[in-house]
Amino acid sequence: MSNFRNLQIWQKSMTLTTNIYIATKNFPKEEIFTLTSQIRRSSISIPSNIAEGFGRDSNKEYLRFLNVSIASLFELQTQLEIGKNIEYLTELEFNKIYEDTRELERMLVSFIKKIKERD
Repeated sequence: MSNFRNLQIWQKSMTLTTNIYIATKNFPKEEIFTLTSQIRRSSISIPSNIAEGFGRDSNKEYLRFLNVSIASLFELQTQLEIGKNIEYLTELEFNKIYEDTRELERMLVSFIKKIKERD
């Protein structure tokens, strides 16, 4: 693979981040520096760490960044749950985005296993 943009996990995480921005656009203005910002930062961290890890010299370094990416994904899942609980996200919005996060989680876990097998 010559470019991180060709990775399905990166593409999927970019779509997720775009959808997160759309979903949080209508959160209350008083949340702009709290939950809205935190959700967006967590989502941005996922493709960013996939890309940064891709550029590293070793599989060990790559795995470290992939693990940061999956940790950010778990953080995002938690924050989405909070958004649903306080009714900033509808059940439908939450279910769609959460399913997308679960699919990306499975993809990342599988990819991490592949990288580990190469060592």
